[in-house]
Amino acid sequence: MCFTVKNNGKLPFSSGKIPRKSGIERKTNFIMASDTITTGLKHYAIGSKIRRLRLRKSMGLVELGKHTGLSAALLSKVERDLMHPTLATLLRIAMVFSVGLEYFFNPEPKPVLEIVRKKDRLRFPDSPDADRVAYHFESLDFPVPNRELNSYLADFEPGDAKHGRLHEHTGVEFLYVLSGKLELHTAGDKHELAEGDAVYFDSSVPHGYRRVGAKRTTALVVTLARE
Repeated sequence: MCFTVKNNGKLPFSSGKIPRKSGIERKTNFIMASDTITTGLKHYAIGSKIRRLRLRKSMGLVELGKHTGLSAALLSKVERDLMHPTLATLLRIAMVFSVGLEYFFNPEPKPVLEIVRKKDRLRFPDSPDADRVAYHFESLDFPVPNRELNSYLADFEPGDAKHGRLHEHTGVEFLYVLSGKLELHTAGDKHELAEGDAVYFDSSVPHGYRRVGAKRTTALVVTLARE
């Protein structure tokens, strides 16, 4: 089920004759052709793509072998690019993972990686129209397109309980206190958080924050919307 090259003394060309060569010459031509094909196929990283598809499905080599009719040992060699499957075999593997053959020959999109420098972050108040600002925040992941979560650095301003504002949004929220003390108001309860404390809560419930004490209070806030 893998690419093989037979070294026959004669090649079946439609016309013309190929003069016989010595065994050494034939062996040299075979090695050169094999190296060329191997180098060309390695460019597509077919084995690595099969491995990533398999791991995404949490599938072992034995299980993949049951779906494809190939042995686990052979699949292991394919994933390490020690052997290269024929198109028929590759199609069989592709069908297991519901992808087309083109998946193995098209370049994969680059993994998402964005670095946000401190100097590039912008600082915003929690509510520009309010008389008092409860906190300022900076987005830590604003350049990332279609991001699945949102992360912020929050710097809380001093204030009293009666000026605390509640807000809500779909999903969940995670907050980790980097410095100072913070009071979290949620569902009619108050929770005091100190430096190093963390909280995870349902952000669809109205909630708000209040800095406790004179020390500067900052926190890492991560929100994740869910349907």
